[in-house]
Amino acid sequence: MAAESMSATGEMSSKTVGNKRPFPHLDEKDQLSAFENAALDEAGDDLTDSEESIFSGLDDSGTDSSDDEDEDKESDDDSGLEEKSMKKFSKQDVKIPEVSTKEEEENNGKLAESDCSLHPEQPVLTHPRDEYEEDTSDEEDIRNTVGNIPMEWYKDYPHIGYDLDGRKIYKPIRNKDELDEFLDKMENPDYWRTIPDKMTGTEIRLTDEQIDLIHRIQKGQFGDAKFNPHEPSIDFFTHETMIHPVTSRPAHKRSFIPSLIEKEKVSKLVSIIKLGWIKPRKPRDDTPQYYDLWAKEDPNAILGRHKMHIPAPKLKLPGHEESYNPPPEYLLTEEERLAWEQQEPEERKLNFLPQKFTSLRAVPAFSRFIHERFERCLDLYLCPRQRKMRVNVDPEDLIPKLPKPKDLQPFPTTLALVYKGHTNLVRCISVSPSGQWLASGSDDSTIRFWEVCTGRCLRTIEVEGVVRSIAWNPNPVQCLVALTVEHSVIIVNPCLGDKLLYKATDQLIASFEKPEEEPVQPVEWTAADGDAFDKGYRLIIKHNKLVKQVTWHGKGDYLATVVPDNGNAQVLIHQLSKRRSQNPFRKNKGMVQCVLFHPIRPFFFVATQRYIRIYNLLKQELSKKLMTNCKWVSSIAVHPGGDNVICGSYDSRLAWFDLDLSTKPYKMLRHHKKALRGVAFHKHYPLFASASDDGTVIVCHGMVYSDLLQNPLIVPVKLLRGHTITRDLGVLDVTFHPTQPWLFSSGADSTICLFT
Repeated sequence: MAAESMSATGEMSSKTVGNKRPFPHLDEKDQLSAFENAALDEAGDDLTDSEESIFSGLDDSGTDSSDDEDEDKESDDDSGLEEKSMKKFSKQDVKIPEVSTKEEEENNGKLAESDCSLHPEQPVLTHPRDEYEEDTSDEEDIRNTVGNIPMEWYKDYPHIGYDLDGRKIYKPIRNKDELDEFLDKMENPDYWRTIPDKMTGTEIRLTDEQIDLIHRIQKGQFGDAKFNPHEPSIDFFTHETMIHPVTSRPAHKRSFIPSLIEKEKVSKLVSIIKLGWIKPRKPRDDTPQYYDLWAKEDPNAILGRHKMHIPAPKLKLPGHEESYNPPPEYLLTEEERLAWEQQEPEERKLNFLPQKFTSLRAVPAFSRFIHERFERCLDLYLCPRQRKMRVNVDPEDLIPKLPKPKDLQPFPTTLALVYKGHTNLVRCISVSPSGQWLASGSDDSTIRFWEVCTGRCLRTIEVEGVVRSIAWNPNPVQCLVALTVEHSVIIVNPCLGDKLLYKATDQLIASFEKPEEEPVQPVEWTAADGDAFDKGYRLIIKHNKLVKQVTWHGKGDYLATVVPDNGNAQVLIHQLSKRRSQNPFRKNKGMVQCVLFHPIRPFFFVATQRYIRIYNLLKQELSKKLMTNCKWVSSIAVHPGGDNVICGSYDSRLAWFDLDLSTKPYKMLRHHKKALRGVAFHKHYPLFASASDDGTVIVCHGMVYSDLLQNPLIVPVKLLRGHTITRDLGVLDVTFHPTQPWLFSSGADSTICLFT
């Protein structure tokens, strides 16, 4: 109806431009209301129900704020529906039902009546009364039939409810952008008094009476202007004795009869007082009580029992030297007397000179009597009332009692061999299960195989890029080495040691038969041939992206690779015998740094930047999540027993986890000054080591006890130096000899060191 009145007002105002004012005795504002009523009369006679619904907002389909796809779809459906309804309503042969006209007249009557009430003294165009004139409906607008519900439910929808026929009542099109809003604010003089109606979505212009009402409420006044808040008060209860009581109810019978319960209570109290259980209060004795602070030194006294109480300092009882006739051995000789006089008063053993008198009558008065008595009083008066509990702690007691490194031997102490041959930094090293050979991968695009005892380089294989990770197959029956080069994992047979062993390994690889139906795999397996086979290549596993790490399972048939990427294929597990690869995780949480197989049980360790997750491969579930308390994990190693894990990080911390104890670190070691690059456990000895960019390797004794109640013993035993820092990088990888207490480390200075 607001839309109709506005349109009608607009038409009439356009007609009256240039003409005389139709009501000269009315001012502009009153004329406007009169025009509105006239327009409502005209519109009420002509509009059909369908037209009324068009004007009530059915012709728009836009949503005010819709971001989600579902809401977009909904608005599309609504727009389609709206187009159909528009086509219907555009036809000229719409019949005018009588009911709608009645409703229109009723509405017009209401609006006119409200205008009359706002301007009672103004003459207004009247129209015939109808039977619904006295209808006092509390609905604000007949068009919105949604009822008294929160309008924010329809905030994201293009409609604000449904009419009686079940059709949606659409909000008016809000096609005003911020520029139109600003221009409207500048040009429309009534902009400041226009507010949106939440029930209908239309804009309402506030009248002067409504604005006055708002101002009164803002000032904290009453809404009704005629209300007098300062009425004379009528005092209901007065100081005068009234003839009639406030209530006409007669007093209850029980207010005159003594209570039996109270009688019982009083009799009980009387009997208790007679027995002497309750004593009447004694008068307080206000005489002040004094006590001598130093008089009683009885340990059972109140002061003596106090743990902070200080007993009065006792004077030493007089001895032979204080006597007026001391034995001759207590008298000083002339030399001792001179020495006593030359001494400082604080250094003297006696603060007086023993003297011999013939009788007590001949003893003179003590010259320092008053002085000493005064000092004694000061001692008693100024002595602190409380003892200061000074804790005497020996700093050495604070250091934990750890065994001496000598008692924890054997462990590597001296640099025995340096393996030289690489021309760029050596990123990774791995020792064969027999401990006879050492493989190393470098940034100079080569892998080298060394004899451990002599330091000779027995074989060099050139590859097509940087070798980021290398791992010797832990199965002693197979002679294979896995290494990562760019996007590939290459399985190499170094052909070292027992001829029968490495030939049997080649036969095992050659005996593979392709299945009839090849499964879809995330990687591509190819067998090496020609020059690659002569180099030592046996299998090449091509990945989509750069491969960072490769690690073997303890039995030597499975190997896992890490592809550092934000996707879901960061970790892949490959089976060598079946040449099959699979992605064990649907989704990876965070950037995977490194992975490890558990040495005994079917567990799989996955280290991301902040956490280490332990998965059960049989149950296919997450069994534990370790909080490393580090900013960025660089490497992990699992104890051969399988219940302890160490983790190195780039913020120079080494965390030791006891898996039976907690998911938080059992011990955090901060021995290195720079980032940790690698950590390793020894297979048989209770040793672990950490390599860092500060160019050092720290060897620690890590004893794990079979008794679950005894915590692991962690003692740093040796700091090894053998590498020079190159390009701000120190030691890049570290590993132990499988049988001897020896340690290998590779550095950025292109060398490998053996500490024995």
